[in-house]
Amino acid sequence: MTPIKDLLANQGNVSMQAQVISKEEARTFTKFGKEGRVCNATVTDPTGEVALTLWNDDIDKIKVGDTIQLENGWCAEFKGQRQVSSGKYGKLEVVVKK
Repeated sequence: MTPIKDLLANQGNVSMQAQVISKEEARTFTKFGKEGRVCNATVTDPTGEVALTLWNDDIDKIKVGDTIQLENGWCAEFKGQRQVSSGKYGKLEVVVKK
């Protein structure tokens, strides 16, 4: 498991466990002629906090207060802020429901 404080921008294969402390409203977008949804959340662990980008079906399964586990995720940087997501090959699960 990678602690939040050790996450680096453009780092792949991120595995982490964290608690969801906030979640914004989902918004829709169209890309390559397909519609999708995206939502930003913030997660925390004992070492810090980081933005979590949720896509499509992941938006509905994550609630504030849940503890999530990210496997094979991706850490990027947007506007100077690190953010993690499941990316193309990762998996996001709720391990403790609020």
